[in-house]
Amino acid sequence: MKPILEIEKISKKFRIAHELLPYLSLRERMVQMLSFRKTKSSEEFWALKDISFTVQAGDSVGIIGKNGAGKSTLLKILSRITPPSGGRIISRGRIASLLEVGTGFHPELTGRENIYLNGSILGMRQREIISKFDAIVDFSGVEKFLDTPLKHYSSGMQLRLAFAVSAFLEPEILVIDEVLAVGDAEFQKKCIGKLDEVSRSGRTILFVSHNLSVVRNHCNVGLVLKSGMMVKQGPVAECIDYYLGSMDSNTYGADSSVALFDPPAGNTMWINKIESRKNGQASSVFYTGDEISFKLNITCKQNLREPKIGLTFRNQEGMSILFTNNRFQMAEMDGTEFNGTSEITCNLGQIPLESGRYFVTFYLADDHKDHQVIENAMSFEVEQIDIWGRGQVPAKGVAPMWWPAKIHMKSVSKS
Repeated sequence: MKPILEIEKISKKFRIAHELLPYLSLRERMVQMLSFRKTKSSEEFWALKDISFTVQAGDSVGIIGKNGAGKSTLLKILSRITPPSGGRIISRGRIASLLEVGTGFHPELTGRENIYLNGSILGMRQREIISKFDAIVDFSGVEKFLDTPLKHYSSGMQLRLAFAVSAFLEPEILVIDEVLAVGDAEFQKKCIGKLDEVSRSGRTILFVSHNLSVVRNHCNVGLVLKSGMMVKQGPVAECIDYYLGSMDSNTYGADSSVALFDPPAGNTMWINKIESRKNGQASSVFYTGDEISFKLNITCKQNLREPKIGLTFRNQEGMSILFTNNRFQMAEMDGTEFNGTSEITCNLGQIPLESGRYFVTFYLADDHKDHQVIENAMSFEVEQIDIWGRGQVPAKGVAPMWWPAKIHMKSVSKS
């Protein structure tokens, strides 16, 4: 049986302009134009380079990669929104796409009118739209505002309507970019359920998402892009493991208990250094039940009373599993005034984490603004052991039963 989709050496080139001269006044700019001096240079940028793969009917393909890898560009080419610079696409089925909120909608038309408009743009016949109209409205949950102009809808309401129309189009191929992140939890659950229904019906899905848990659970084939090139294709679990392995090697502090940072330009407060500690000793590897803490070296250039210090844990699939800051819990540093360099200890206690690698994001803020956010500032490894002394270790993917974390923060020194 022939593949439902064949991609042969697809490439996409953009031209990026650069200013050769610094900022000029209007008078200086006009003089430069009249003198015919070149004020800009340009370079070629290949968003995609010789991408080739095939998709079988009924496959759910999860396309993953870092920001700028070319994922959205690939989907726009597959959806015929933008043409490729080279290569060809052979499609043996109708393609419907949901790439951006409100794509194909008109803000001055009502929700009812936009259903007919968007359905027509996606290739639905009027008879088909009429037969599915009630189901689309029910799924979107915007029945109360159906005859209200779309410009008065929130972005979430527009997303619901757009996804509903695309989902009920019943195309042979459904192309979806990272739009589910916009909806609330209830709507995301409905969308995922609809994706499963579409997949079970034998239709084909191409899905871009940074939520690797969703990709793992709802796709059977994976595709990894890096810098515009395809570096891996195969079973989704293998592709996710490959992607996570490449990500680990480029993360601050991936193999060290200490991470150092340069002060951000113009900031009055910043983190100089973070050290992960196990039972009071520097470490980047922990066993289940170990006491985890972080020691932060912070500089304040002005008097600041009780800054907000927060952290977020994410697992390898990018899911947030813990978030806290010193305003949520009683902290020994409450009311402390900071000026100069200080060391802050964040003691998280004994956290019930299953085995795997975890990434920690830190941020500094006051009552008015965020001063610094360091995404994936550090990572550490957790290994499970027999915490109960019964000769058994929890199965892979099962978090051990443990008590909730009690997080303490205190200033240990000031200068």
